[in-house]
Amino acid sequence: METNWSSHYAKRTNRMKASAIRELLKLTEKPEVISFGGGLPAPEVFPVEAVAKACDRVLKDYSEKALQYGTTEGFNPLREMIVADAKKRGLSCDIDNVLVSSGSQQALDLIGKVFIDPGDKILVENPTYLGALQAWNSYECDYITVKSDEHGMLPESLEEKLKQHPKLMYVIPNFQNPTGISFTLERRKKVVELADKYGIPIIEDDPYGRLRYEGKDLPSIAQLDSEMRGQEKGQYNGNVIYLSTFSKILAPGLRLAWSIGAVEAISKLAQAKQGVDLNTSTFNQLIAYEVGKDGFIDQHIEVIRKVYHERRDVMLDALEEHCPKTISWTHPEGGLFLWVTLPEGNDAAKLMIEALKENVAYVPGGSFHSLGGGDNTMRLNFSFSNPQTINEGISRLARVFKTHLK
Repeated sequence: METNWSSHYAKRTNRMKASAIRELLKLTEKPEVISFGGGLPAPEVFPVEAVAKACDRVLKDYSEKALQYGTTEGFNPLREMIVADAKKRGLSCDIDNVLVSSGSQQALDLIGKVFIDPGDKILVENPTYLGALQAWNSYECDYITVKSDEHGMLPESLEEKLKQHPKLMYVIPNFQNPTGISFTLERRKKVVELADKYGIPIIEDDPYGRLRYEGKDLPSIAQLDSEMRGQEKGQYNGNVIYLSTFSKILAPGLRLAWSIGAVEAISKLAQAKQGVDLNTSTFNQLIAYEVGKDGFIDQHIEVIRKVYHERRDVMLDALEEHCPKTISWTHPEGGLFLWVTLPEGNDAAKLMIEALKENVAYVPGGSFHSLGGGDNTMRLNFSFSNPQTINEGISRLARVFKTHLK
């Protein structure tokens, strides 16, 4: 008798949906398609030589450790390197505040395992990162959305929604995925203040914070929370779990990220991780440490910034030159994305069919809206394609707009 697998699935799988981005990438594997869909770093900036040398050193000097199981919390020298970097950026913490994970996506899933019960309300920006929604949907939560403008979440809307007592608040204050907007310092302080007032923990996702192309760096939500609590030195014990990653500043193929939070929360996340993968790849952690221990990453980030800054400017100029004036878009100060808004009544998902005929692709914005909506929006990535390709891709997209927009 052939097994009917669907009858054996857990009920939670009813809320698991294929990622629109991952499905889109399958459609755009044809070499003639110019894709602005993925959130992919540029292969040209991968530090191939530095990683190759690190591999040689690790296998020569640390093979017994690198090829062995490791501790769940992570390779201690790498955690110490993360602590030193956090302190340099204004967030005081120690090694017990740090958990290394297999990418930020695993960290988001661990947060779901540890904190979310069926029916819990999670407060998110609208729109927000699709990967977080995917990670938490199977834990059967509900979402509360907060209105935003080009400066971040609106304080009045945030306080109104916090009165509904969400379990967690999830924010991306730097160059948000998908919109590219950043919270102003005033808005960041308000988030910290209101979260403290209503006793709501904050998940701060910061994969792009080091990739700023204009303006001044702003303190993280975690740093502001720490300062508010008078914890500028020593161990962090605040209200924020801060997530960041090596994917955008080193290489996504290493699948390395980290969380910084109160020791109690980090310890519980580590317990959950034990049941998932025991530990993140020891070999990859040693590679990242060997590459980064002498300050190489800071130097390498300057290379990445220069490349992505140019590509962002090329995309903004191309949109201005080619697109109808009825379309608007964000002007991100950093990160990988910008956000396009079409006139009301247009459906970016349906328009995608026409775009693919022109061999150009993007991500329709509806996927990033946890409660629906956003049909007339789309996300464009500028980091992956070279300037010439960006110009050609935007030109193709503009032809689609001029022919098919209502």
